[in-house]
Amino acid sequence: MTVYTVGELLRQWRHRRGLSQLDLAIAADVSARHVSLVETGKSRPSAEMILRLADQLHVPLRDRNRLLLAAGFAPRYAERPLDDRAMSAAHDAVRRVLHAHEPFPALVFDRRWNIVMTNRAVDPFLAQVDPVLLRPPVNLVRLGLDPRGFAPMVVNLGDVRAVFRTRIGRQLATAPDPELTALYEELLAPGSGATAGERVEADVVIPMILRVGGRELRLFSTITTFGTPMDITLDEVAIESYYPADAESAAYFTGPAEQRA
Repeated sequence: MTVYTVGELLRQWRHRRGLSQLDLAIAADVSARHVSLVETGKSRPSAEMILRLADQLHVPLRDRNRLLLAAGFAPRYAERPLDDRAMSAAHDAVRRVLHAHEPFPALVFDRRWNIVMTNRAVDPFLAQVDPVLLRPPVNLVRLGLDPRGFAPMVVNLGDVRAVFRTRIGRQLATAPDPELTALYEELLAPGSGATAGERVEADVVIPMILRVGGRELRLFSTITTFGTPMDITLDEVAIESYYPADAESAAYFTGPAEQRA
């Protein structure tokens, strides 16, 4: 395994962001010469300088710890499960968001798209899924594209697959991850074997269209993240909330429960 110095890692992140040494220096309010000395290993940066540069490079908290370790400093950011006692306030906030979004579906997933929490509106859809796909960790991408998951219900599977491809492609460009790369190559890369499905025209957002119980539900989603996380788990989780795109779809969720059987 290749071991990189902190300067080499910072240079990799700078190149990934498409910045010159001068660009980074101006953003971090330091001299371009100092950035150069840090990257070449001729100057040993302080922990504060590493974090200042990392902040301007939008380095994820997990990788900021790696930068600190490479420079000989202790990690600054903890990684605790969302149900840890120390995370009780955040866990409660997420639970409240999920509950408040009912009767519409909402779920929480991590950086590798593994589902962490769901609200009750998701349960009827999971009931249609092969139990094999519900063994932890339950992956949202696999759930959406696998023929044993939601794929048979998704009318516009080509659109959904394209959205996944774009979002995960951007994520990998921002912060490379071997496991996420493997998931991308398995389900989203050209030749991965996923069917295209029907594509739809949309004026504002591309909906996900599900065929359920003889009717079509049109849904769009929004993503919520924590604004200023200091824990790796909070930095990496996102809440995806689904909304009906038309009155008929809204009526499915707000009407009597028996119509959703």
